[in-house]
Amino acid sequence: MRIIAAFLLVACISSCGVPAANQPTAIAKQVGGGNSEDRLVHPDWSKNATIYELNVRQHTAAGTFNAARADLPRIKELGIDIIWLMPIHPIGVVNRKGGENQNNFLAEPGSGSLGSPYSAQDYYEINPDFGTEEDLLSFTETAHELGMKVILDWVANHTAFDSDWTKNHIEYFLLDEAGNLQPPSGTDWWDVTQLDWDNGVNKGLYDAMADALEFWVRDFGIDGYRCDVAGKVPTSFWNKARRQLESVNADVFMLAEAEVSDHHIRAFDMSYAWEMHHIMNEVAQGNWSVDSIRRAVPEQLNRFGEDAYRMMFVTNHDENSWNGTITERMGQNGDPMAILAGTLMGMPLIYSGQESGSTKRLRFFEKDTVEWGTYHKTELYRTINRLHHEEEALWNGSFGAQPVFFNLDSDQALAFSRSKGKSEVVVAVNFGDMDAAFSMDVESTSLEMDTPPQWNTVWGDVEASNLTVIPPHSASVWIKSN
Repeated sequence: MRIIAAFLLVACISSCGVPAANQPTAIAKQVGGGNSEDRLVHPDWSKNATIYELNVRQHTAAGTFNAARADLPRIKELGIDIIWLMPIHPIGVVNRKGGENQNNFLAEPGSGSLGSPYSAQDYYEINPDFGTEEDLLSFTETAHELGMKVILDWVANHTAFDSDWTKNHIEYFLLDEAGNLQPPSGTDWWDVTQLDWDNGVNKGLYDAMADALEFWVRDFGIDGYRCDVAGKVPTSFWNKARRQLESVNADVFMLAEAEVSDHHIRAFDMSYAWEMHHIMNEVAQGNWSVDSIRRAVPEQLNRFGEDAYRMMFVTNHDENSWNGTITERMGQNGDPMAILAGTLMGMPLIYSGQESGSTKRLRFFEKDTVEWGTYHKTELYRTINRLHHEEEALWNGSFGAQPVFFNLDSDQALAFSRSKGKSEVVVAVNFGDMDAAFSMDVESTSLEMDTPPQWNTVWGDVEASNLTVIPPHSASVWIKSN
C-alpha cells in the first residue's frame, strides 16, 4: 500500500430526459430523524453530485438561455452534475430596485435597471430578457444530454407588488391594517410583498404554489428547485410540495436556502451550510482560529444528522454582490478554503466566474457580465470535483464519511481524514503566515506526483518521521491507493 500525495500550492500565484414517474433508483438513502415511513429518499444519482450556480443575466454578454447553453459542455468538463439557474421569471416593475446605489434607491423610470430576479411577476412565465420557453427547453435538454440535472431558483415567500397573484388572488397576501400589500417584515426587501403563509392552507396558497412548482417539472423537465429563504415558508408546505413533485419525478432534488433541521425529514435533500461559511470567512481573515471549524463539524452533525446534504461554498450570488469577492473576503486563503469546502463535508458549489478567478463584484440589479479572463482556476475546481466523484469518503451525507481531525500545534492550520470502504482522504490546510508541521502514520513514505503540471505544484519533504511542512496559505491532499 502506498500514499499518493497531491500537494496544491495556493499562495499568491495565478493559480437525458426526466426519469419515469414513481421509479426511484435502487440505492437511495432515507434521511431525517423521525419514525414516519414517509421520509425523504435521496435520488441515488445525487450521492456524489456537485452543483454550479448559473447567473443567467451575468454569465454571458447576451444574458440568455441560448448563450448559457453554449457554455454547458465546458461546465460539464468542470465535473458538474447539477445546474442551478437563478430565478427565470419576469421581474416586477413596481418598487423595482436599481440605480447607482443598489441597496437604497428605487430604479428611475427609463433608467434601464433590471431589478431583482427574486421579485417574481408570474410563476408561469419566463423573463423575456432570457429567451423563450423553447429556449429553456433546449437548455434543459442539452444539460440532460450531457448528464447534468437542472434546478430552478424558486421564491415562495413573496412576489413582486405587481405580480399576477396580487391582481387576481389578493387573499394569498399578508395585508397591513389598512388592507394594503406590504413587504416582508424586518427586511429592506421593499420591492416584494409578503405572502400569507400562516393562513395559506385555508386560502388555497398551498395548492397554488405547489401546482406552480409542478408545472416546470412536468412540462419542462426541470429536476428540482433551490428554494429562496425556505425557512420563512412553513415546513408543512415544503413537505406537501415534495410529495406532489415526486408524483411527477421520483428523483426530484430539493435545495433549501436555510438551516432548518426539520427540512431534511421529508422536504429537502440539501441545505445551505451558511454557519460554516461564515466561520470560514472569519478563519480566512485571521479573526478566528481553526478550532472554530473543528468544533462546528460535530455541532452540524448533531443538528442535521449524517444523512442531510449540506452545500459548501466560498462564494455565491449573495456573497459576491453584497459581501465581496473571494479575494476581498478571504485574500490569500481563497484557494485553500475552496479545497476545504470541497473536502470537509457536504456538496461543493461553484458560482458563475469562480472557476476563472473572477475578482469582480457583480451588480445585482443591473446587467453586469462576468469577467472571464483566463479560466486559471479551472484545474483547481476540476480536481476538487474529480475527487468528490471518485473518492467515496468524500460523497454527500451518509454516502460519504465524517471527518476525523488530527491534532496540530497551530491555531491556523488543521488536518483531517475521511475514510469509507477502500477510500481514504487526508487533507491538511494552513491558513496562517508561517509554515505548519504535520505528521501522520503511513505504511510507506513513497510519494508519487499525480497532478497536472499547470497547477504549479510544490511538494513538501516527507521524512521517515512522516513529517511534512505545509507552507502558508496552502493545502495538501493525500489519497490512499491500494
